[in-house]
Amino acid sequence: MTEYMRTVSADPIEMVRRHSLTTLVRDEIERHIVEGMLAPGDKLNEADWATRLRVSRGPVREAFRALEQAGLVRTEKNRGVFVRTVSLAEAGEICAVRAVLEEAACRMLAASIDAGQLAVLRDWFDAMRTAADSRDHDAYTRADMAFHDALVAASGNRKLYETYRRLVSELSLFRRAALAMHAGAMERSLAEHRVILTALGSRDAEHAAMLMRAHVNGGLQRVHATCAVAGRAASKAVAAAPAKLPPAPLLNN
Repeated sequence: MTEYMRTVSADPIEMVRRHSLTTLVRDEIERHIVEGMLAPGDKLNEADWATRLRVSRGPVREAFRALEQAGLVRTEKNRGVFVRTVSLAEAGEICAVRAVLEEAACRMLAASIDAGQLAVLRDWFDAMRTAADSRDHDAYTRADMAFHDALVAASGNRKLYETYRRLVSELSLFRRAALAMHAGAMERSLAEHRVILTALGSRDAEHAAMLMRAHVNGGLQRVHATCAVAGRAASKAVAAAPAKLPPAPLLNN
């Protein structure tokens, strides 16, 4: 029996229940990945997640497939499912597309932004500022992502928003380290968000779009700088490590 035949012959209520469970499981695992509780390279165990979320293994298996399609995990034959690693080159490609999408969102939103939408963005900006003041990198990242998510959602273009969500989920596998390791990154990021918010509030579409492009490109530059720092640190560690001596020869008694 084909997968399609199994699907159409299933109980409709069970199909809805299973689909809802799969969505809930997927969202919870994605949250762990995006918020850094699961790191790139971590293995996902189907039985463990089923026990943790108190569901059968079927919805977990389907959630894994959905996460793979979203670019957040990879399946290795005979080894299992792992949180995917995004390379520096791929992060650059994602940022290039993200810049185009967020520029477009800024133009759309600036033309029609209302007081409610502006208030939501200001609230997330305030949350970012509070996190920066307390040097809470995780809280800053969450507020930063929420600011951009609210901005793109408010543009009113559903397809643009869906594409953006996929890209930003993949980029979250890479971007957290830049804020944590690069000195002054939160302060610069906060200043960039402030001027974007001001331009949107002034309904200056072109200026808002230009600032957003510079902000996304600046984020990529911070990622490059982080990788350079990490690479130099690794090289120093290797150089400082004592050389391994060859094994002592066996002595004849």
